[in-house]
Amino acid sequence: MKTQRHAGRVGPVGDDSGRSRLWGPYLSERQWGTVREDYSAGGDAWSYFPHDHARSRAYRWGEDGLGGICDEQQRLCLALALWNGSDPILKERAFGLTNGEGNHGEDVKEYYFYLDSTPSHSYLRYLYKYPQAPYPYNDLVAVNRARTRQEFEYELLDTGVFDDDRYFDVTVEYAKAEHDDILMRITVDNRGPDEATLHVLPTLWFRNTWSWGERPDDAVRPRLRSVEGPRSTVTVRADHPELGSYDLRCAGQAALLFTENETNHERLFGSANASRYVKDGIGRYVVDGDEAAVNPGREGTKAAALHTLTVPAGGSETVRLRLGPAGAQLSLARGFDTVFKDRITEADDFYRKLTPRGASEDEARVLRQALAGMLWSKQYYAFDLETWLAEHDLTPWSPPRDGVRNREWFHMVSGDIVSMPDKWEYPWFAAWDLAFHAVAFSVVDIGFAKSQLELLLQDRFLHPNGQIPAYEWNFGDVNPPVHAWAAYFVYTVERATTGRADHAFLERTFQKLLTNFTWWVNRKDPGGRNVFQGGFLGLDNIGVFDRSAPLPTGGTLEQADGTAWMALYCQSMLQLALELVEHNSSYGDLVVKFVEHYLWIAASMDRLGDLGDELWDEEDGFFYDVLRLPDGRADRLKVRSMVGLLPLCASTVFQPEQLAQLSGLGERLQRFADRHPSLSVTMSSATAGTTGGPRLLSVMDEKKLVRVLARVLSEDEFLSPYGIRALSRHHAEHPYTFRVHGEEYKVSYLPAESDTGMFGGNSNWRGPVWLPMNALVVRALLNLYGFYGDDLTVECPTGSGVHKNLYEVAQDISARLTRIFLRGEDGGRPVYGGQPKFRDDPHWRDLVSFYEYFHGDNGAGIGASHQTGWTGLVAALMKIFGTLGPEDFRPGHKRRQSR
Repeated sequence: MKTQRHAGRVGPVGDDSGRSRLWGPYLSERQWGTVREDYSAGGDAWSYFPHDHARSRAYRWGEDGLGGICDEQQRLCLALALWNGSDPILKERAFGLTNGEGNHGEDVKEYYFYLDSTPSHSYLRYLYKYPQAPYPYNDLVAVNRARTRQEFEYELLDTGVFDDDRYFDVTVEYAKAEHDDILMRITVDNRGPDEATLHVLPTLWFRNTWSWGERPDDAVRPRLRSVEGPRSTVTVRADHPELGSYDLRCAGQAALLFTENETNHERLFGSANASRYVKDGIGRYVVDGDEAAVNPGREGTKAAALHTLTVPAGGSETVRLRLGPAGAQLSLARGFDTVFKDRITEADDFYRKLTPRGASEDEARVLRQALAGMLWSKQYYAFDLETWLAEHDLTPWSPPRDGVRNREWFHMVSGDIVSMPDKWEYPWFAAWDLAFHAVAFSVVDIGFAKSQLELLLQDRFLHPNGQIPAYEWNFGDVNPPVHAWAAYFVYTVERATTGRADHAFLERTFQKLLTNFTWWVNRKDPGGRNVFQGGFLGLDNIGVFDRSAPLPTGGTLEQADGTAWMALYCQSMLQLALELVEHNSSYGDLVVKFVEHYLWIAASMDRLGDLGDELWDEEDGFFYDVLRLPDGRADRLKVRSMVGLLPLCASTVFQPEQLAQLSGLGERLQRFADRHPSLSVTMSSATAGTTGGPRLLSVMDEKKLVRVLARVLSEDEFLSPYGIRALSRHHAEHPYTFRVHGEEYKVSYLPAESDTGMFGGNSNWRGPVWLPMNALVVRALLNLYGFYGDDLTVECPTGSGVHKNLYEVAQDISARLTRIFLRGEDGGRPVYGGQPKFRDDPHWRDLVSFYEYFHGDNGAGIGASHQTGWTGLVAALMKIFGTLGPEDFRPGHKRRQSR
């Protein structure tokens, strides 16, 4: 069925039909080296499909490109390709190191920035910095591979290719005239001291679906061909059996080059090609001068418009294109600049209203680029597990076989737009990342936020046993259960901003989460004692051992974080049930269920029996994992880490009007308390408060809270100038060591990159600052302020003599996190670790990157360098503290929402 074109709103938010989002930045920066493209015998995705193959080999499940867009099913793609006249290949996609090549794991070695986007993608802006000297592919691999984990990474700036500013700034902008009429403007600025030539090749191609023969209509191959257009233009016609027909119109000086998006078997494997014209044909024509590599008949499934630009020193040149319905008036002159002007004005107005009053120019810039990066990181994600596993010679009844992932997920199939952690290192989803993304998206696009939370709960994703798929490398692993909290947060944001309470969304989400909650209870509490063993729980190498593998001691690991996550899960489900019971009294039983379940979990954390082996350590005033040995003995693993801070996050306040709507709740809970006197302390803390006031569910009573916060807010332990560290700095001088069977296992404070390969070299929870966990700590402090108000103050920082209430503490932590990205007194942003180029150069200093995590002492960006994903939570923090004051969170305040 062809797409029906109709006029409609193409402004920042878009129309209700969804047509305004038919086209968007749904194209990865990288598809090579991913799990989906791995057909190796041993499951080595990085080696099976390396970067060197990407220009010549057709992808099976997706496409990639620079600053590109595609339709919502990635049938037709448009992206940028470049050649500086000296590189050995076209620059068509992002380059970086695989996990085995980098001394700290995977890492993209490019400089590109997502500068702007609206929710509907009515306007998009992307910047790529391209050296004029040959790109140092081999140098980057060789030097990084030779370095140890204790050394810094070798970055593109370190190679010298940007010396004397001999590079091009290539800015790509898209503006929609209508939902299917997209204008593309490419501006090339020569920052160098001499005139330089750049070959600019906007490239249009079809995703290869025809080679795999999945569906009957796949036999109908889409085609690109040259057709006559208006004077002084050249036109590529794209005909697709589903998408319909589109024209890409280019300026008349462009040379059109055509080939097929098919594998060059001859180059890669020494066998005959199925087609004379193959995927790398355009590159061979431009770089090698091989005129026979492109189709003289000017047709194919991949086409580029070659523009050769000679740009004077300090000057610029512009290329204009337009993609729209075939036969439409797609002018590159009349009205072209007006469309861009209108879309940019609308985007400016949109973000002006979104930015808190009183925000500085730099704060507004950080917020806008954080949200732009999140919007650019929406990607088309295609993965049919039944097909993929069949292509690995597996059926649901095949015996287990090493080297093939996800063999228990035959039901799973995706062809969706999904928010990714980033478009290079993680062009795939992770469950808990996605929940945090939804919280950040609630600032800018509430509809998309809700759709993402519901996505993984659909039967195409959710396992029949109730498990949410964790992440692509292992769907069967376990991520923290934060979906319920995120759903309630998004629901309350929408209600507060629009006045509309979407109970239908809440109910759909709640029903699916019931299944997932049951999976957790049945699978991750093997002893039936409400102490949970979730595995690594997304925190990678934070512990003494690999928590997803069998323990070297034997026995089991009772996890403080896994148990605290379940306490928060209970609280969040209780919040959802209290919202729903107002409209359906049958949810009353579920309210009681989650209160009781929470009480059992909370009690388990402080009393596990007569052996004194509870997770809470009274002497240290902290929560620890407990190693339960096969002979029944138990040892606390006394690592002061985020694992022990998670119980702080399981703090939720309930307003009296919420509880009052459930008749008889107090009596039912009292009967429960009478039956279980051992829970009396937990019950007391759960119901404490002034008569008729708010009620608190918290794993910590006030005494424990104050003791834990003393560590959290100590600059010698968790409190960094840039947020809360994942591991106490105490372990720098006092590493925790555990010895068993002659082996030594050690956890030391590492403020930056990891010194262990556990879960990949760039996985490090042993000291750096992570935005998602900090956001949960801030959320807990605001909730606790909603209960204690101004009556409870703590020293912040510990030992400073300065006392603050919990709102002020939350505000302080948020300010430290935001400081990572803001320009300081020296002109530099801590995120760049003192790099002079980003501090001093006017063409670099306003560009902000959002890394995976941050140096625990100086705030420098660490890990994936374009991890906008959950780091985009900084925009939510800026919004909250820029628009809400302490009065909005004080006990009993009607505007306060406990999220």
